[in-house]
Amino acid sequence: MAKDMEVAEAGSFSAKDYHDPPPAPLFDAKELTKWSFYRALIAEFIATLLFLYITVLTVIGYKSQIDGNADSCGGVGILGIAWAFGGMIFVLVYCTAGISGGHINPAVTFGLFLARKVSLIRAVMYMVAQCLGAICGVGLVKAFQKSYYKKYGGGANTLADGFSTGTGLGAEIIGTFVLVYTVFSATDPKRSARDSHVPVLAPLPIGFAVFMVHLATIPITGTGINPARSLGAAVIYNQDKAWDDHWIFWVGPFAGAAIAAFYHQFILRAGAVKALGSFRSAQRF
Repeated sequence: MAKDMEVAEAGSFSAKDYHDPPPAPLFDAKELTKWSFYRALIAEFIATLLFLYITVLTVIGYKSQIDGNADSCGGVGILGIAWAFGGMIFVLVYCTAGISGGHINPAVTFGLFLARKVSLIRAVMYMVAQCLGAICGVGLVKAFQKSYYKKYGGGANTLADGFSTGTGLGAEIIGTFVLVYTVFSATDPKRSARDSHVPVLAPLPIGFAVFMVHLATIPITGTGINPARSLGAAVIYNQDKAWDDHWIFWVGPFAGAAIAAFYHQFILRAGAVKALGSFRSAQRF
C-alpha cells in the first residue's frame, strides 16, 4: 500500500511539473504540406464568418427596432449587443480551439506571433482567412437585411461624434490589450500546470473580456478590437464614413496586442530576466 502511495505521489508531482514549450519557428514551410494547417484555416474562416454574421445582424436589428421608437430601451440595447459579441466569441473559441487555436481575430494572432506561439506563415494565413471570413459574414447580413443594411450603417466601426482620433485610438489600444492579455492568461500552460486543481475553461474569460470591452467602448468607436471585424463591415458597407478613420481599427488593435504580448511574456513571465540569465551563463563558459 505504501509503495502504491509513493507511486501515486510521484505521478501527481510529475503531472504538475512544468517546462516551457519550445517557441514556434519563424518560418515553417512544412506546415504547407499538412492537412491540419488547411483545416485550421478553414476553421478560422468559418468561425469569423459566423462571428460577423451574428454580431452585425444583431447591431442592425437593434438599430431598426429603436428607429422612430420613443422607447430608447427597446430592442436588445448596448448590453445585448455586447452579449452577442462576447457570447459568440465564447462559443466559437470553444468550438475551434482544438483545431486552430480559436483566434478569430488578427490582433490575437499578431500577439501570439510576437510571443512565438505561431509561425509567421501560420499568422499571415490566419489573418487572410479571418478577413475573408469577415467579409463573407457581413455579405450574408447584407443579403438577408438588404432593406435595413445601408440605412443603419452596415455595422461598420466609426468614430463617434464628439470624440477625437486620439481618444478612439486609445480606446482601441486599451480594449485590445484587455482581450489579448486575457487570451495569454487563460491559455498559459504554466498556469494550467501550477493550478491544475482549478479547472479553467479558457473560452469563458475570453468571451467575458470581449463583452466587458464592448460595454466600455461601443459609445466611442462601436468597438473594433478586431481588424477583421472592422474590415469586413467597411468593405461591404463601402461608404466614406466607414473608411475615414479605418486605420484606427488596425493600428489600435495591433498596438494593444503587442503591448499585451510584451507585458505577459517579459514582465509576468519574466522572459527578459530569463534571457539575461541565459546570456550571463553563456558568458561564463
